[in-house]
Amino acid sequence: MALYTISDLHLGFNVEKPMDIFGDKWKNHSEKIRENWINKITDEDMILIAGDISWSLKEQDSKYDLDWINELPGKKIISKGNHDYWWGSISKLNAMYENTKFLQNNFYVYEDYAICGTRGWMCPGGDKYTAKDEKIYSREQIRLRLSLEAAKKKGFEKIIVMLHYPPTNEKFEESEFTKIIKEYAVEKVIYGHLHGPVLLGNVLNGYLDGIEYILSSADYIDFNPRRIL
Repeated sequence: MALYTISDLHLGFNVEKPMDIFGDKWKNHSEKIRENWINKITDEDMILIAGDISWSLKEQDSKYDLDWINELPGKKIISKGNHDYWWGSISKLNAMYENTKFLQNNFYVYEDYAICGTRGWMCPGGDKYTAKDEKIYSREQIRLRLSLEAAKKKGFEKIIVMLHYPPTNEKFEESEFTKIIKEYAVEKVIYGHLHGPVLLGNVLNGYLDGIEYILSSADYIDFNPRRIL
């Protein structure tokens, strides 16, 4: 049994949203993901998918994309991204599938690890952060704490956090997210959101303050799920 991650699938089987407008690397990207996935992941494995799952705007339109994911091997844990406008009632989502579950104010278990997380948001000091972002930034901190507290109350000491947004700004300055991550002694943090030219620069992908940060954007890992445990 192994644990993998990938994020930013940006599926659009039911909408007109070809991803190759973002570069040749994205051409037939869903086929690349599927081939790599079935070549390495078994039904006994778990894969963490950190947001931006589907371009669909409505819940009913996203079902084709979610069915496609669910039919792939392994148990999937999905968290929300900034483009997942289809995301509705968490109880309704979690009733859809046996092997695909959704993360919001709760946690899941992989062996002796708790899988916690939330969407996250842009962090203060970043290039695009404004006063209008403060409310969402604060709300996402609350959601992260709710998830972590739920795991702690069940006695879990080993924790992996899923975020969609990077947990810091572009200068890797301390944020409220990184403070919470350190407070709860999180072992690993996976995140996505970043694409394109920014991936050629300096991204947070490695250890910071003893915590491993793993960038799992599909194009960053060449559409090939990355094993993390």
